[in-house]
Amino acid sequence: MNKLYYGDNYGIMENKIEKQSIDLIYLDPPFNSNKNYNLMYRNMTGQPLPEQVEAFCDAWTMDEEKQRIANTIPLLLREIGADDEYIAFWQLWMKSLGKLNSPLMAYLIYMVPRLCRMKGILKPTGSIYLHCDSTASHYLKIMMDGIFGHKNFQNEIIWSYNRWPAKSNRFQRMHDTILFYTGGGKNTFNLQYQEPTGSSKKRWAGKQQKVTFDIEGNRLPTIEMEKKSPGVPMNDVWQIPIIAPSAKERLGYPTQKPIALLKRIILASSNPGDVVFDPFCGCGTTIFAAQALDRKWIGCDIAILAIRLVRDILQEKLALSEGRDFVVDGIPSSVESAIELAEHDRFQFQHWIVERVKGFPMLKKTADKGIDGRLYFYEKEELCEMVLSVKSGSIKPADVRDLRGVLEREGTAKMAGFLCIKPPTKAMRQEAASAGLYTDHLGNSYPRIQILTVQEIIEDKKFFNTPAALRSRVDTGQLALGWDW
Repeated sequence: MNKLYYGDNYGIMENKIEKQSIDLIYLDPPFNSNKNYNLMYRNMTGQPLPEQVEAFCDAWTMDEEKQRIANTIPLLLREIGADDEYIAFWQLWMKSLGKLNSPLMAYLIYMVPRLCRMKGILKPTGSIYLHCDSTASHYLKIMMDGIFGHKNFQNEIIWSYNRWPAKSNRFQRMHDTILFYTGGGKNTFNLQYQEPTGSSKKRWAGKQQKVTFDIEGNRLPTIEMEKKSPGVPMNDVWQIPIIAPSAKERLGYPTQKPIALLKRIILASSNPGDVVFDPFCGCGTTIFAAQALDRKWIGCDIAILAIRLVRDILQEKLALSEGRDFVVDGIPSSVESAIELAEHDRFQFQHWIVERVKGFPMLKKTADKGIDGRLYFYEKEELCEMVLSVKSGSIKPADVRDLRGVLEREGTAKMAGFLCIKPPTKAMRQEAASAGLYTDHLGNSYPRIQILTVQEIIEDKKFFNTPAALRSRVDTGQLALGWDW
């Protein structure tokens, strides 16, 4: 059955997708994660989130977690059969990039383990298309050569497009790069054709004479036929328009790709009934293209807003039924499943519960000075925030005191929210109450520190008590569902 996973694609590929089960992988991984996610949430809330407000801290910074992952990468590369020379090159490369370009090194440390998992789940007859731009395409090409094998490189596809140019002291950037590799066996490839040139059309215009003979070799009357061009095999430069800002296809997702682009890839490298996988599915273009072309599909995203957006379009636009035509996996629907998520992946639990209360989670796996997320609301015309702290294990009054310290430290924060699995003690509630009240311009008062448990959120459907909080277009039913596939 078609599947939509909420969570980190690394764990999903490792634990939930069978080895050598995927026919086609398309991925468009984010590089500037901070910019992309801020744009996504601003567009999907329909509210003007100021540029100076960073809903997420950038994931591409080196920290202890990234360094730990970096130390395991040589083992992962050896596990998938990478050459020792490539592993040695990787280690030297990382040492150099650590000094020259630390954010890029952090990004590659994020990508390499995931590409290793993709190699494991891709069939030998399968194909993988990695979408990237000039920021990191040449670095990713080297990684793909080492992981999938340089002999399995097929094309560097240039997706060329036009957009409104900006003044610059360099040539306008008007293309993306798509790296096309295969799994090592005889891969599926259905030749695609492009529009013939004007000269070809002229040559094939009009009619042609066809001479035939009977069984005894006698010439029969000449048959006049329309000329038919076999078409021109498609080259590796694709002219496909980007999605216009006002287009019906536009869903408010900053990195959304046109469905025509995905249809071309899926038609070329898969057949009806094959399985297509997008580990960064975003607003679901790959899924919708696969569904339209009678392919099975698996999508994955770490943002719950993205998963809910895709699910709503599948149901409302494509008339598919959750449970019958597709399943959504990874979103807790009960206290028990929330606890299971927390035990399995503490960071993903933190991400889920912050988004569940309409907040904006941090992208890093380490809290930003005691802050695991932020919730924004308007007071008059000023954008204010509530800082959020998540505890998935044992809790104590000192945790609330620490959060109060964070609230006092953060100059823009008006309130703080404490999210937990276990019920708070009386002492914790007293500690929260001692922080006092926040009063808005209308005279309404709100506790400065509020506590919510998983049970209150799921079973009682409670949210933090604030002035009008930003809500997503998914929540308000304002999705752009009028476009054609």
